[in-house]
Amino acid sequence: MATAPKPPTPPPGGLGDVFEVELSEAGSPDLGSRSSGSGSGGSGRSAAEYSGWVYHIGVNSIGHEYCHLRFLVIRGRTVAMYKRDPHDHSGLEPIRKGAVGHTLMVEELGRRRVNHGDVYVLRLYNRLDQTKKGEIACATPGEARKWIEAFEQAKQQADHDLMRGVSWNRLQNENEINLDGHRPRVRRYAQGLGKLVRIGKGPEMLLRQSSDLRSQERVNTNFGGDTGDAFEAHEWRYVRTFNGIRIFEDIANAKGGKGILLKSVGVVGANPDTVFEVVLNLDKHKRYEWDMLTADLELVETIDGYCDVVYGTYEPKYLNWWKGKKDFVFSRQWFRGQDGAYTILQTPVGRNKRPPKHGYDRTKINPSTWEIRRLNTSGSSPKCVVTLMLEISSSFWGRWKRRHSSNFDKSIPFALLSQVAGLREYFATNPALTSDLPSTVVKSTASEPLIIQSELEDSEPGDEFYDALARGESFEDEDSDDDDDATTPKAGKVKLKNVSWAIAGLALKKTKALVETSELVTNSSPVTVDPSDFHGTLRRAKSENDPNSWSAPGGEKFMIRGKTYLTDYAKVVGGDPLLKLIAVDWFKVDERFDSVALHPKSLVQSEAAKKIPFILVINLQVPVKPNYNLVMYYAAERPVNKDSLLGRFIDGTDTFRDARFKLIPSIVEGYWMVKRAVGTKACLLGKAVTCNYLRQDNFLEIDVDIGSSSVARSIIGLVLGYVTSIVVDLAILIEAKEEKELPEYILGTVRLNRVNPDSAISI
Repeated sequence: MATAPKPPTPPPGGLGDVFEVELSEAGSPDLGSRSSGSGSGGSGRSAAEYSGWVYHIGVNSIGHEYCHLRFLVIRGRTVAMYKRDPHDHSGLEPIRKGAVGHTLMVEELGRRRVNHGDVYVLRLYNRLDQTKKGEIACATPGEARKWIEAFEQAKQQADHDLMRGVSWNRLQNENEINLDGHRPRVRRYAQGLGKLVRIGKGPEMLLRQSSDLRSQERVNTNFGGDTGDAFEAHEWRYVRTFNGIRIFEDIANAKGGKGILLKSVGVVGANPDTVFEVVLNLDKHKRYEWDMLTADLELVETIDGYCDVVYGTYEPKYLNWWKGKKDFVFSRQWFRGQDGAYTILQTPVGRNKRPPKHGYDRTKINPSTWEIRRLNTSGSSPKCVVTLMLEISSSFWGRWKRRHSSNFDKSIPFALLSQVAGLREYFATNPALTSDLPSTVVKSTASEPLIIQSELEDSEPGDEFYDALARGESFEDEDSDDDDDATTPKAGKVKLKNVSWAIAGLALKKTKALVETSELVTNSSPVTVDPSDFHGTLRRAKSENDPNSWSAPGGEKFMIRGKTYLTDYAKVVGGDPLLKLIAVDWFKVDERFDSVALHPKSLVQSEAAKKIPFILVINLQVPVKPNYNLVMYYAAERPVNKDSLLGRFIDGTDTFRDARFKLIPSIVEGYWMVKRAVGTKACLLGKAVTCNYLRQDNFLEIDVDIGSSSVARSIIGLVLGYVTSIVVDLAILIEAKEEKELPEYILGTVRLNRVNPDSAISI
């Protein structure tokens, strides 16, 4: 693979004055990350290490923005930043040092262009004081996700320390630690300490030109096929094979569609991160190798890290020689799911974004979506399933099917569907893009002691890490020599176990009676909870087609973890919800509305509600102008068993709740592109957005700040554009991670039927 050329030095006053990027003579740097350590089994000492190259982004003391190559080390809950790799330079002192606290939040800000290269930015901040913040950047979204996981491990350690109530020095010297409620999780965290996990290929390739794409490591994660955690309304039928790619037609009678949906599906020999970057790449010399239609693209506008607008031209002589040249403008919106799968939405936009070019006729590209998901295989080569879905005129498709027209093979939809075949062949002829580094390497800690162990463990740093990030770089940092080449340690391969994703649709369901036995105090008399006694601002549906209303569906349309999930990843059909939905409120406010349950007029403060043993309040805060609050109230007819999973969630720490609070969405009716954006995969809300918890009296309120995530804001903005025409089901549950907690159960459900924002009540 050719080394990416060093970006040219811009003239004074250009981008180089804003972003001073330090590069080695060998080329531009790439992130390499590793994790190593040693554990003492019975002692439970946590000495795991995550380290690698990132960029530190910020503003210096004279107001200049900078982007410096730095080596980051996370060991336990301590974070240190170096100018060089401390493993290769003995005695090197960190230039930044701090602790990860349980209030640390890490947010993905998406792509950002720096010095003619694209990086993926993470923002670190204190959820209680967002003035404490800092940013780091990674080479690919896959590497960014690995750093998020590393900081999550450090937060678990911080939560453990807080729960224990002892100092870091004392924790290091104890022979045995009683981990209490977090014992299984922290013990597993400490067992993988003899491993070295690598991300990327070393610092010399971190900030590369956007056209010089590098592959990523194979991750030991099961991403399954095209299945979600809720049943979809699409019914796909195979129609034809073009260029070795299968073409499907959606034959379901989708009420929210504007035409016929087609999709092309193929297997591409690369990992999802690399395919995602190739699809977004605007370099025409690369796109000419796989894209016959939209290869000539240029960036018009960057909306945020997850959305942009591009302008393109094409000459139909490749399809129909008698037609004139065309141009088009469309927006691209992308998301990365918690399972590592990518979704890209492409929709045409108006001509006001870019006037037509002279000699070209303006046309509209068909609305389409890309879905890129890792494919589990027994071989060592990475593979992923790439699906391109698009909408076409039903009359045009009908004529082609009836053989009244044979020109589909020369149409724009055909050219778009053929992009999957182009991608497959592009990667097949570029093996350097498809090779993965080994993700796990056994490392002998006896022969190679951790040279930074003492400086990170001997003392407890006074600053939290975002404080260290936010202080800015000094002039010495900017001008110092950081051109020492960082080497990539040699690694031997370790085979990863491949586990199939089994969907057991007819498996035994955990009945509501069994759930109540384990989660609620069954020897107490149940309280009769009549929803007619409670009235929210959004009315209960009188029928299935009743608009601007809510109802409480069963759990049979959702897939949850089965009894054997830890061994075979099998999911089962959900049963009846444990808690009863008694009311839904739909508010609009000028500012974010927290602690709804404490409001004097809240349903929770009523005399009828005070007689209920337990009420779960879910407050979804929608960040638009004005702000909206969707508040759902779930009631238990019996007291909650304090030793159950629900009991531990109600009275547990915020970190425990963040790691377990899960939501499964499903658009039952609505525009197909909204369905693809929302998806049907379960989401750990506490890791995706900021969740604040209020535990008092007989209730627990969870305030879900959707505006805390740029990804969530982007998706909710799309949904609100169609909210009056969609029907959405939501299932709420607590994720089961231990064998004794399985199978999972659904805590509560809600169906929102064509909710009208104008009907929201002002508070």
